[in-house]
Amino acid sequence: MPLTKNAKALRRANPRHGVLKARSAGRNLFSVLWRGLAVLLSATLIVVGYSAGTIASQLKNGGIQLTDANGNAIAAPANLKGPINMLLVGSDTRAGQGGGFGNVTSNLADVIILLHVSANRKNAVAMSFPRDLMVPFPACPSTSGGPGYLPQSLGQINATIANGGPGCTLLTVESITGLKIPYLAMINFKGVIEMSNAVGGVDVCVANRIHDTYTRLDLGPGMHTLQGLQALQFLRTRHGIGDGSDLSRISNQQVFMSALFRKIKSQGVLTNPVYLYSLASAAARNMTLSSNMTDLSVLVGLASSLKKVSPETMTFIQVPSMGGMPAPNQGRVQLVPDQSQLLFTKLQNDEPLVLAKSNPGAGAQATLAPTATPSASSSASASASPSASGSALPDWVRGTKGSSSTCSN
Repeated sequence: MPLTKNAKALRRANPRHGVLKARSAGRNLFSVLWRGLAVLLSATLIVVGYSAGTIASQLKNGGIQLTDANGNAIAAPANLKGPINMLLVGSDTRAGQGGGFGNVTSNLADVIILLHVSANRKNAVAMSFPRDLMVPFPACPSTSGGPGYLPQSLGQINATIANGGPGCTLLTVESITGLKIPYLAMINFKGVIEMSNAVGGVDVCVANRIHDTYTRLDLGPGMHTLQGLQALQFLRTRHGIGDGSDLSRISNQQVFMSALFRKIKSQGVLTNPVYLYSLASAAARNMTLSSNMTDLSVLVGLASSLKKVSPETMTFIQVPSMGGMPAPNQGRVQLVPDQSQLLFTKLQNDEPLVLAKSNPGAGAQATLAPTATPSASSSASASASPSASGSALPDWVRGTKGSSSTCSN
């Protein structure tokens, strides 16, 4: 039966399906991988964006307003150009720390470290001040609205935090060194625990057994990955190392800090935004920062200032000090005037403080154990001799190069 005109039109409207050419396995695999990468990238951007917003919110909830001796707010630097000076303070307060740290009611600045990063970002020095160092105190404003604190001719530096908070510790270090220090970061016991967890622990070398009944640290000779409470115990130990003094504890802390710096550099933490935000998050939750550091971009910028510093030009030193003080300050230490002033002048002039070789104190010793292979960029920077980066420091400077592997002793 012949088709009608309408039936012919209907047949033309329904196309016939031919056999489609099959896609190659390679194209299918590429499509799957591309879609997976797109999903992963989108998820990462969402997580990082969320994290950045959370960190920024945490930062803005706190912050210490730094003031001068008259109580006037210290203006924040206009930018991060030029040399950077920051004071790192470790508080021994037990308030809000939970159990396990004893019943001491004092609040002292038990760790005081001046961090200086050169204007060209190729050198950095972390200078430790002993907690038992006797120095003049400047006038410090009150943190509770009172009249403030009068200057003292001589006092133990770790007590400055009780006079006017960590800002008073900063003013004291400024008066000693002649430097302007616009940034402050304070960490407590819980903060040390969380920050060590954030980096996945730090590998340190122990030369002789450490058995400290005060901090309850017990480590045998060899390599140990320290994390959490054990990292805090290692940084606090004094009775189990060297001569049991705070100077020995500083040398021991430099074992930890140099190993931490090498780990951060070898894993590219300072050049990876995700890692940087992770550290910034740990800092926001566990550190008290000066108000000019509560901007996330400033905090990340400060951390990034170390990315060009190689382990060879990262220096951990002790401020030169000596004992022999008369009563009632026997057992305390004082600055060695000419030696300490030499170092302070170099910092004021932004001159590199580079060690020819590690010269640790009583709480540490050099080791010939091989260190991690540096990255290509680090090798290029590290190949420069001390004379290329600045004259090597005199042999009397106690300290550790970031590139040297040292052992707790």
